[in-house]
Amino acid sequence: MKKLLLKNALIFRDCGFEKTDILIVDGKIAEVRTSLKCEDAEIIDMAGLSILPGLVDLHVHLREPGFEHKETIMSGTSAAARAGYTDVFTMPNLRPAPDTTENLNVQLRAIRSDAKVNVHPYGCITMGGRGEGELVDFAALAPYVWGFSDDGRGVQSDELMRKAMIECKKLNKTIVAHCEVNELLKGGYIHDGEYARRNGHLGICSESEWRQVERDLNLVRETGCKYHVCHISTKETVELIREAKREGLPVTCETAPHYLILTDMDLREDGAYKMNPPLRSAEDKAALIQGIKDGTIDCIATDHAPHAASEKICGLKDSAFGITGLEVAFPLLFTYLVKKNIISMERLIDLMSTNPRKIMGLHPVTVGEYADLAIVNLDSDYKLNTNHFVSSGKSTPFAGWKVNAECVMTMIKGEIVYSLYNS
Repeated sequence: MKKLLLKNALIFRDCGFEKTDILIVDGKIAEVRTSLKCEDAEIIDMAGLSILPGLVDLHVHLREPGFEHKETIMSGTSAAARAGYTDVFTMPNLRPAPDTTENLNVQLRAIRSDAKVNVHPYGCITMGGRGEGELVDFAALAPYVWGFSDDGRGVQSDELMRKAMIECKKLNKTIVAHCEVNELLKGGYIHDGEYARRNGHLGICSESEWRQVERDLNLVRETGCKYHVCHISTKETVELIREAKREGLPVTCETAPHYLILTDMDLREDGAYKMNPPLRSAEDKAALIQGIKDGTIDCIATDHAPHAASEKICGLKDSAFGITGLEVAFPLLFTYLVKKNIISMERLIDLMSTNPRKIMGLHPVTVGEYADLAIVNLDSDYKLNTNHFVSSGKSTPFAGWKVNAECVMTMIKGEIVYSLYNS
């Protein structure tokens, strides 16, 4: 029987942190109280550090198989562990795409071999994840995936999405939707707003996102399928989801840190500012912040989308869509939302751990359950340095930003998978 005693930790409970101890026995949390003693336990002094439930990211791109020049299972999950994530859900825009069990097994073998944290794959909705054409065999894939997504592309046909939802409803699986109407894109690559007009760029209109969300919500009303909306970015999307939840529809959604901190007027002529959906207006940002405050938005996912350096140095027009997110998310959100009293620490934990666990049916982090923990220093003071990233992707608009939180240790089932002191 393996015993580990974490002493003098700050644990968040109800409305604040309190100093206490945690006893972990055979990977599970056995007891949480002050002045715990256990003579045969290994003791780690956590004085000055805060212990959070392990973070969960519902939206990452680990790029393997097929795009290992951007990221690998090893590098991406090492970055996740360094950032306090114990569970990540990986998107299916891979080669081969996980559209059959044979293709999915290529990814699963890499996960079993190299993953440093728990990795949960999504299966494709359509063959090849193209957003059109033939649907996958949902029943064949269902035992091995946590949901179905064509992330990177919206499913364009109403009838195709209707059929997908009907199948997922039968299997009690979730559609995880990238919402984008192709015919409304018109070659755009940043938000169709003031910055684009001032600087002669082609814009992506907000309607390209919310119009497909609107369509899908109507299909949810018809089919009853569980539905999760990826990386929402517009005020119209927030209101559509708010209304759907008022109706009691089985709908959840996520946004990403960059949409809560930046707007299109923060853009620079630099590929590090290019992502999809793009950075939107100040009004959109305000609506998203209200959405995370009032519960309309369930969680914050990173949409971690690493690329090779050569793919991000071509300016706003020609760089690849996507930025690295895992290693910056918690420090940024703590510093620029919690410390500025925009949201509470309790709400941030809900958004980054509690709610995504509930959405995907993961175990809670509590007495009797596995000790999946993120140990953080909330009094740190440093600048985000991309040269120190573990991820192969280094492109982020937040390079050099000052932050005040740092993960110093991550545990999964009571085992240390990352420690700042051993790195």
